[in-house]
Amino acid sequence: MEGFLLLATIYLTAAVIAVPIAARLGLGSVLGYLLAGIVIGPVLGLVGSETQDLQHFAEFGVVMMLFLIGLELDPRALWDMRDRLLGMGGMQIVLSTAVVMAGAMQLGLVWQTALAVGMILALSSTAIVLQTLTEKRLTRTPGGRATFAVLLTQDIAVIPMLALLPLLAVKEKLSIAPDGSLTRHATQQATEGHGSAISVLAELPGWGLALVTLGAVVAIILVGHYLTRPLFRFIHASRLREMFTVVALLIVVAIALLMIMVGLSPALGTFLAGVVLANSEFRHDLESSIEPFKGLLLGLFFMTVGAGINMAVLFADLGQIIGLTLALMIAKGLILYGLAVLFKLRAGNKWLFTLALAQAGEFGFVLVSFALQTNVLTQSLGQTLLLIIAMSMLLTPLFFILHDFLSRRVSDTSDSPRDFDKIDEQHPIIIAGIGRFGQVVNRMLQMSGFRATVLDHDLPTIELMRKFGFKSFFGDPTRPELLHAAGLDNAKVLVAALDDSEANTRLVRYARRERPDLSIVARAKDRVHVYELYRAGADHIVREMFDSSLRAGRYVLEDLGLTDFEANEMETAFYKHDREALRELAELWKPGVPLDQNQAYLARASELNKELETALVRQEVASTEEITEGAA
Repeated sequence: MEGFLLLATIYLTAAVIAVPIAARLGLGSVLGYLLAGIVIGPVLGLVGSETQDLQHFAEFGVVMMLFLIGLELDPRALWDMRDRLLGMGGMQIVLSTAVVMAGAMQLGLVWQTALAVGMILALSSTAIVLQTLTEKRLTRTPGGRATFAVLLTQDIAVIPMLALLPLLAVKEKLSIAPDGSLTRHATQQATEGHGSAISVLAELPGWGLALVTLGAVVAIILVGHYLTRPLFRFIHASRLREMFTVVALLIVVAIALLMIMVGLSPALGTFLAGVVLANSEFRHDLESSIEPFKGLLLGLFFMTVGAGINMAVLFADLGQIIGLTLALMIAKGLILYGLAVLFKLRAGNKWLFTLALAQAGEFGFVLVSFALQTNVLTQSLGQTLLLIIAMSMLLTPLFFILHDFLSRRVSDTSDSPRDFDKIDEQHPIIIAGIGRFGQVVNRMLQMSGFRATVLDHDLPTIELMRKFGFKSFFGDPTRPELLHAAGLDNAKVLVAALDDSEANTRLVRYARRERPDLSIVARAKDRVHVYELYRAGADHIVREMFDSSLRAGRYVLEDLGLTDFEANEMETAFYKHDREALRELAELWKPGVPLDQNQAYLARASELNKELETALVRQEVASTEEITEGAA
């Protein structure tokens, strides 16, 4: 017990010190965890041989991460990814395996061993890449989605790789010796029983194992679809919050165990379960219960990777290890960039896709371990591969920093797949931005018999609108020449509904300067953005969530016993007071000064809150009197 507490204290202390520093320096949490592991392991020697066992436990964080990713995808979204899963992901694995295999054979390895090395190094790090994409909010970008598709394909590919590795054991193989020379080793064929260690069902005939595997997948789908909802309703009725955590962990652990028993990847199984549960009303409860464990285990995993680096072997042949690592990442990077071009990713997303996946991954540790057990690799070659994998993972956060640098240098025009549309019609109304906000405005106008000139710089959204019969034009609404081509000189109303707050403010400011008589309706992100748009000259400013929040508040009042009339009057009174208050506070707002440091603003805001309470009380009394008079 004492030893466990000491070990936990060492790891937690290292994480608490290193990770915030790395995050403040812009290096990301992953690099912080890796460096913390290096410090407490090879540098200070505070942790030792237990690191490998701890790493197997920490790998469960990857399993949890795939489960949470699955919860974010419904089956239809997964089906829509089939082209990238089979095309982009499949080609990446095949090409990377072939290139690495060719390089290994050039170093003198026999083809069986070279193929094993190729498969091991073709995989990328799901843990590091997805964690970093999430931190940098790049998951939903085209490059992020393409990266995720390849990572998911790699996780699926681990299954046939595990089945193929024992068949690659040879009696003689060449490996890289510590001094850099090639040495021929005599090894035995995989001993009987090693192949079955991966699965308790391995002695079944091929058709039987395939049937059991298919049955396990079907069972996960059926249980997730039909049994989890009654189970969570039962747990919800107990009103014990901790039971949600227990059930969430039970689902993940049980599915992982089932997948291991039938010889499949536990990460794949939990991902599938997550997809099945994506439409469940208890999805957010599952996410909130699993998220803390996922983050803690992933951090521990990264630290064990850093702590497990064998410095003696590394410094004995530092030049060769670094050279092989860089050669691997360059080769994979060239393949990835070629695929990005082939699948028509834009400039910034090309670099994200290329730099994010150029490393080897944590599943490589699993495959190396299994290859050593089945005598596919020698110990010296296995140590070299483990160092290459660890070094490439250590360099990955630096590649993301390089991506950030390159993305800032990529011009907007180079990222456009085609020229802006030529606007061939003009209407009294211009809608700039056709996201969810602009779509509702446009549909309401069309229903009322009015037509608008619609502009947006998001080409996929424009193409989607055209499929539904809504004519719109691709272009940057903040460009003066495009606005004038859309009819700014003669328009009556401009709806500024761009997603980018700064761009929306620039648009309003320019339109007001060009047309002082123009009516401008602007979409605001929050209160501060309201003040910015007010200064820019917008006539009507609508906060994104304000009206929907008002309606929700009205429902709450009705559920508490107020009549429809009373709730409506309270809603109207609040709306009028908030609108008048915003106009007053906008005059006191100072650009660049935080609200909590603007004393005049704070004082007036406090007075307005008291006035709101008085106004609502008066409204409640007035509503009651009206109802009484009506009844009389």
